[in-house]
Amino acid sequence: MCRVAGIINQKIPVQQIQQMVSQMCFALKHGGPDDEGMFTEEDKNLVLGHRRLSLLDLTMAGHQPMHYHDRYTITYNGELYNFKELKNVLIESGMQFFTNSDTEVILAAFAKWNTDAFAKFNGMFAFALWDNKEKSLYLVRDAAGIKPLYYSTASNGLAFASEIRALSTLSFLHKINTDAPVYQMAYGFLPEPITTLEDVKPLPKGCFLKYNGNTNTSSLQQFSFFTFSSHINSDVEAKKKVYVDFNNAVKTQMVADAPIGVFLSGGIDSSIIAKLAHAHVQNDLHTLSIYFDESKYSEKKYQDLIAKDLNSTHHSILLKESDFHSHFPQILDSMDMPSCDGINTWFISKFAADEGIKAVLSGIGADELFGGYPSFSRINKALRLQQFPNIGLSLAAKIANKKYERISYLKIAGIRGLYLFLRGHFSPNEIAKQLGGYEKEVWDILNSSPASPEIICSKKNTASWMEFNLYMQDQLLRDADVMSMAHGLEIRVPFLDNELVKTTFSVNEQIKFEGKVSKGLLINSFNTILPKEIWDRPKMGFSFPFTEWFRNSELVNNLGESGNSNTVKIYKEFLDDKIHWSRIMSLIVMKHKIPASNI
Repeated sequence: MCRVAGIINQKIPVQQIQQMVSQMCFALKHGGPDDEGMFTEEDKNLVLGHRRLSLLDLTMAGHQPMHYHDRYTITYNGELYNFKELKNVLIESGMQFFTNSDTEVILAAFAKWNTDAFAKFNGMFAFALWDNKEKSLYLVRDAAGIKPLYYSTASNGLAFASEIRALSTLSFLHKINTDAPVYQMAYGFLPEPITTLEDVKPLPKGCFLKYNGNTNTSSLQQFSFFTFSSHINSDVEAKKKVYVDFNNAVKTQMVADAPIGVFLSGGIDSSIIAKLAHAHVQNDLHTLSIYFDESKYSEKKYQDLIAKDLNSTHHSILLKESDFHSHFPQILDSMDMPSCDGINTWFISKFAADEGIKAVLSGIGADELFGGYPSFSRINKALRLQQFPNIGLSLAAKIANKKYERISYLKIAGIRGLYLFLRGHFSPNEIAKQLGGYEKEVWDILNSSPASPEIICSKKNTASWMEFNLYMQDQLLRDADVMSMAHGLEIRVPFLDNELVKTTFSVNEQIKFEGKVSKGLLINSFNTILPKEIWDRPKMGFSFPFTEWFRNSELVNNLGESGNSNTVKIYKEFLDDKIHWSRIMSLIVMKHKIPASNI
């Protein structure tokens, strides 16, 4: 896992571009602490930069940017889990290899199949690949959007990087997005394609952008996407396919030439991963857990149960409130894009890195695929309410209590209206008051972008699509990436393996979400390998004692002294347990990470 950056721009001297890319790579050093590389193609004023975190082929043979047959050059962030299978196919077709890295497999696959190669990759990746003969640069991002890649075609060229902070070092990209505070307060994060920079956006997942260095033009194409169907109509077949696909996913993602472990929360998802990983690890399995003095949040009982069952090398860390307070400013600095969460990932990543672990397997994706969130039981009501006339929704929002104040969001058609009703943070009226503008300005911004896609599928699959493509995509995966790479750690997500996602998207909804227990298909597929105490326990989620800790935070208490009457009002509502701590977190990141709004 690494960090990438680059610029191609024929109106800027190549020596100046080299300085720019060097500066970008310096901003990304935390995510690639093991090595740095740079490639220059003077003919087209192209410079590719790379920061490396070594996990496969730890020798200098894995150095990047990497070249292939004097024609292709790549700067690559990610892991290709099916690279050995692809390598064997390519060798049989006559392709040659000189390293043991998955990076070279990507180059050889492109040399053999061109852009058709991208759909053959199973993994998490974001890379830039230069074809020196064609004089074209390709930006590519994995099908599930696990790895980030941001780009801009401003200033008559193309600039890209793994993080916004690297692109913000470029003087021609300093124009800030003054609508960002509205989105942050509404969603709790910035939904794609919104970023904090006006002229920068993320490369959509499962897509590649081709930039022609001869004509200075670009085109965006999709090479992979997931879609719902009902091909699997047998409960037995569904359980068998889920078991096989997920077991294979964990097996392939345990491959590394550096220490790798499993984050063990004590819940169902991480416990299944740990049990499967134990069967495939060559040496002792490393498991990592966090517990608290606050007993109602601590899952140590279940963590210890699984660790003992596995006889793993278990790293159990007590996280104290004092640790939170001392590191909170550093956590905010580690953020790239603003988020109301990510603190938990920052701590587990820090502890893993402190223990010498280079990569950790995580359970992200299980709740989205198998129905682990409250939205799956609430989606029916939300869809019915969305059919009400807008005037009725507006009236209901005015008289509703705190629990239903976001009902007006259902005036936004489609999936985003549903999401903001079910998961949104602040209502448009609250946002306008907080930012000192008019409610109509908030509505205009939220209705203008991003577009709300039309989803035609069954009700609970609608919830699954929403959680998969909004909450997981724009918050969980983004937080996991940036907070882990702040410590030079890689987080792998086997639930987002291509084959497993395709399988779960193909299971009939009645089978996938049947029964009163959430994630029933997942539990029934693996209940024979788990202790009953794990799969029969109440769901907790990966929760920290933030409500208690935030009350004693200087940064939080400063909100109560801000001088903004609406901020003080929200702060007092938090103290009175009327709002969730994540809303307070949104106000903090707005103050420290987002420029002022123009509404």
